[in-house]
Amino acid sequence: MITASICTIGDEILIGQITDTNSAMISRELGKAGIRVREMISVGDERDEIARAIAGCLEHDGIVIVTGGLGPTKDDVTKGVLYDITGSTGYVRDSRQTEIIHRILSSRGLDVLDINLRQADVPDRCDVIPNRLGTAPVMVARFPDTAFGRKAVLYSLPGVPFEAEGAMPYVLEDIRKGFCLSEIHHRTIMTYGIAESALSDLIAEWEERLPSCVRLAYLPDPLKGVSLRMSVYGVPDAEKIFEEQTAKLRSLLGDNIYSCSGESLPEVTGRLLRSNGWTVSTAESCTGGLIASLLTSVPGSSAYFLGSVVSYASSVKENILGVPKSVINTHGAVSPECAAAMAEGVRRITDSDFSVATTGNAGPSASEGKPVGQVWVGISSRKETRTMEFHYHNDRKRNIERFAASALDALRRVILSGTEA
Repeated sequence: MITASICTIGDEILIGQITDTNSAMISRELGKAGIRVREMISVGDERDEIARAIAGCLEHDGIVIVTGGLGPTKDDVTKGVLYDITGSTGYVRDSRQTEIIHRILSSRGLDVLDINLRQADVPDRCDVIPNRLGTAPVMVARFPDTAFGRKAVLYSLPGVPFEAEGAMPYVLEDIRKGFCLSEIHHRTIMTYGIAESALSDLIAEWEERLPSCVRLAYLPDPLKGVSLRMSVYGVPDAEKIFEEQTAKLRSLLGDNIYSCSGESLPEVTGRLLRSNGWTVSTAESCTGGLIASLLTSVPGSSAYFLGSVVSYASSVKENILGVPKSVINTHGAVSPECAAAMAEGVRRITDSDFSVATTGNAGPSASEGKPVGQVWVGISSRKETRTMEFHYHNDRKRNIERFAASALDALRRVILSGTEA
């Protein structure tokens, strides 16, 4: 199987001034094409460091993709490194990129300066893929089999994310012409309600018996739960393997699996509501409207989502949702009684079939004697109201995310249990 490495260049990445989104984008696109990414590295704007990093990548991988370090400024030194490692003897101005530079700068009302045109100059032993969205072209260095004992090609892309993304289809087209690629298949099983460590223990025997062609990755996320990604490389009957292994997982995990196709909790919950013709509303305190935001992020959610009340203050719980003052005085705002009354209140106001309410303490300090990370979730239907308690031990932002995801998952499980609206 052809492997690849990705090298991002720039001091701004190393000091955290910008986030490297290029590596993730490139890795995704290579994976779709059947190329396994072996390594991702980042280096600063030092010529010797760039040269060492690129040389190390070429020693191991047939495809190396570099982003950044291209442009008109002095800290853009990648072109010089390519000049050296390809043994070039001069630079050639690419006419196609020159035309693009003129077009881009003219459209912006800018003068075309020699410093801009020099970006179209490439080492004479590099091929060029024109960058249609920017001024720095993609340079392609092809190495003979004798250089590394096999075919090796280096692609140097601009670091601007939308330019790098725009160049990838042309890079992949070039790769397909030069390499025989294997297929890579992925299936993502989405789970919620089991911590990563507990999940690993529960499916340990299943994991040990996976076919050798299957690779498994655990991908925890506060809003998604723990995703299990199965990857199969170069096997024609991958779908059959996925079906067999997914069936075994279902027997182990049951309703903790909410999707076998990578759908999100809001998508799955929305689909369940829509398929039954049911509607939902939310009353949120500690989640501050996040549940409503997640539900409405799904296209077509207007078919089942009616509205929300963000009742952060007790006065809003009482005056808008109709939570009895005695409930708050006796049990506190963070209590099952309050969560139930909030859910019933918003369902009454909106006349929805289901409602979801959250009240808890996201932190960072305890209040009303309620520990940080505690949340009560209320789920109300036209026939009954249920409450559930969850505890998490994260920072405020992550606690809020887990509160919202737990509430959505609780609604999903209530619907699956056969509870009628």
